[in-house]
Amino acid sequence: MARVATGESVLSRAVRILAVFGPEERALRVSDIAARTGLHVATASRLVAEMVSHGLLTREDDRRVRVGVRLWELAMRASPTLSLREAAMPFLEDLHAVVGHHAQIGVLDGADVLFVERLSAPGAVVNYTRIAGRLPLHASSSGLVLLAHASHELQEQVLAGPLVRYTAATIDTPARLRRTLADIRRDGYAHCPGFIHDEALGVAVPVTDGTRAVVAAVAVIVPNDPADPGAGRAVVPALRAAARGISRILSR
Repeated sequence: MARVATGESVLSRAVRILAVFGPEERALRVSDIAARTGLHVATASRLVAEMVSHGLLTREDDRRVRVGVRLWELAMRASPTLSLREAAMPFLEDLHAVVGHHAQIGVLDGADVLFVERLSAPGAVVNYTRIAGRLPLHASSSGLVLLAHASHELQEQVLAGPLVRYTAATIDTPARLRRTLADIRRDGYAHCPGFIHDEALGVAVPVTDGTRAVVAAVAVIVPNDPADPGAGRAVVPALRAAARGISRILSR
């Protein structure tokens, strides 16, 4: 792998370029890419041009650059989440029909939950989740379920913080996080009213594979009713049914 004077490989620089594209930054100018990656504009321009030639990036009429379809094609071909999405979809559709708002599934990736599928409806409650989007483990129902069943090392890493606060309800102290994780292991689900947005309530349960290891979390996002502390818990049986169905497929 060719390396530049700094010792960083060309591939590493290409990965840095791809990493600047996010849910809110889907199309960027080369100058923006250079600024966000710390690359010289000429270097960024040369790498972007080469990535465009391979279809990894695409250039729009206004010269802005976005992720190319070729990259999506290659990612889908090799993605370890593909079988999970295929197994989950029928059950997510049933769950979505029951709740009428959002149904989604996420997996553990580092110290985040990565959402691999989401079903929504017009007029559904606000939801910050996006497909291929991330949230920190301590802040969302899916993340808390995954963290509750994660390794001791990862739990201690997250407990050490920082615990970013999205609303007044977000867990922001290690003591509260420890109690919440213990409750999730005992009860089998996470119930998170207003943790990410005041108007939204997330409820999630674990999904296991053939070895009984937790490999994902299936969740719903429904309206939060501060006057009803038990709001959202009525969907737990439907969530558990969906999780059992997905787990059964994954165990084959």
